[in-house]
Amino acid sequence: MQADTEIYLRSIKAICPDLREEELSQFAAKLTLQELDKKDIFIQSGKVQQSLGFVTKGLIRSFFVDLNGNEINVGFYAEGDYATHYPAFISRQPSSYTIQCLEPATFLCLKFDDLQWIYQQYPKFERYGRLVAEEILKRQQARIESFVFQTAEERYLDFATHHARLFNRVSLSHLSSYLGIERQTLTRIRQKIAHK
Repeated sequence: MQADTEIYLRSIKAICPDLREEELSQFAAKLTLQELDKKDIFIQSGKVQQSLGFVTKGLIRSFFVDLNGNEINVGFYAEGDYATHYPAFISRQPSSYTIQCLEPATFLCLKFDDLQWIYQQYPKFERYGRLVAEEILKRQQARIESFVFQTAEERYLDFATHHARLFNRVSLSHLSSYLGIERQTLTRIRQKIAHK
């Protein structure tokens, strides 16, 4: 767990370098390690998320099931990302999404009550929480706007550019669902780009 904790604390220090070692060690003391296998569920839709999960190893996806029973992917998260349906987590509401491992994954988890305690005891962590929340909001907004302003091909190229480290780790079926297109359409787009 020590190596995983160091990864997490480094990511916190990169965003909030003024946090003291004492504050970071108190934060680290609240963390628990969770290891899951491929296809295991970290968060089940319809349930309240108990802990925020920081991914130190592996790849996960967030999805919902539509009225026709299709799984629609809304996000992929790898090392250094959070496994969360954040608005539901902070409002203590049931999640609309299921979060599932696409690879064996390791998470450092922080319970909601422990997060609130950290904010109370060490106000500098509130800045970290705000910056993480802002990043989540920016990503969600970019995803919404991609469906408004971009073609399917542009969404594909954007994913390839901005998520290069995930590109070869996500199956075509999962990627086509995320992009909002049929798998055959994704294959045609890839072929067209390959022949340019």
